[in-house]
Amino acid sequence: MTPTITDQFGRKHDYLRISLTERCNLRCVYCMPENGIELSEKENLMTHEEVISIAKTFVEMGVRKIRLTGGEPLIKKNVEKIIIELTKLPINLGITTNGILLDNYLELFKKSGVKDINISLDTLKREKFNSITRRDYFDRVMNNINLYEANGFNIKINNVLIKGMNEDEMLDFIEFTKNKNVAIRFIEFMPFNGNKWNTEKVVTLNEILAAAEERYSSENIIKLKSKKNGTAKNFQIKGYKGSFGVISTVSNPFCDSCNRIRLTANGRIKNCLFSSTETNLLAPLREGKNIAPYILEGVFHKFKTRGGMTSDKDFSDIEKNSNNRTMITIGG
Repeated sequence: MTPTITDQFGRKHDYLRISLTERCNLRCVYCMPENGIELSEKENLMTHEEVISIAKTFVEMGVRKIRLTGGEPLIKKNVEKIIIELTKLPINLGITTNGILLDNYLELFKKSGVKDINISLDTLKREKFNSITRRDYFDRVMNNINLYEANGFNIKINNVLIKGMNEDEMLDFIEFTKNKNVAIRFIEFMPFNGNKWNTEKVVTLNEILAAAEERYSSENIIKLKSKKNGTAKNFQIKGYKGSFGVISTVSNPFCDSCNRIRLTANGRIKNCLFSSTETNLLAPLREGKNIAPYILEGVFHKFKTRGGMTSDKDFSDIEKNSNNRTMITIGG
């Protein structure tokens, strides 16, 4: 029997997020530094065969959920083969995408049984979309959200709220759920290398809920039951088709129930989104070694909270919170 993936605090890890590429067809200001990034050399990135091989080892060790991320995963060469092969495994497979290319993959997702689609969208205004993403794809993303909702997919819309950028639209996004069967997920702005983070730009869980209560009144806001190991606190406006939630990594972290591992496009484990340490799986895989011991070792030493940043003071320390990859090279 292959040992299950457990850290030093006894947390069992059964959810793997695989970044398929460091590349993206958007340039979102909170994800991609203004001057771009230095991409990994092609030979240092996982091939689609290596993605499948590593994924199979994780599944043998108890992983039951895999999410494909990027960059933008749908621009990965051979992404169709990866999706088809992964859906043969005993897992729930989902994908996080910016939504631009989704119309090209509707039939593939239907055929393969992929139902969980997370789409990044930080504004409902075309001009602001162009400003945030530095690209003009607003209409295509919105059309694809409508297309996938009409076809019965489980759609979550990821919205990074940043003061001075889009916090004025949080109620518009909640109202978007009135006639759309989608889940809006507000994500507190988090620090990564090159994204100019500071605490004053964070829109917190309490601020979001206060604005919602002022608009809808507390008796009309239904608190939904949280999923096991869930990252979001979820709510629904009475009578609305969809829901909204808040991922409060900054103001109210949820590390005690964390079950997630991240695999970067160049084949390295990040046992925490904020961890500056990584475990190379690609090198031993190419040497023909069993990578299971590397996985166990890499996850076992996971910190209890946010990569070792246990207090708000630690989390606000620029020397500590910027000692990490840029978001686009982590994979969400």
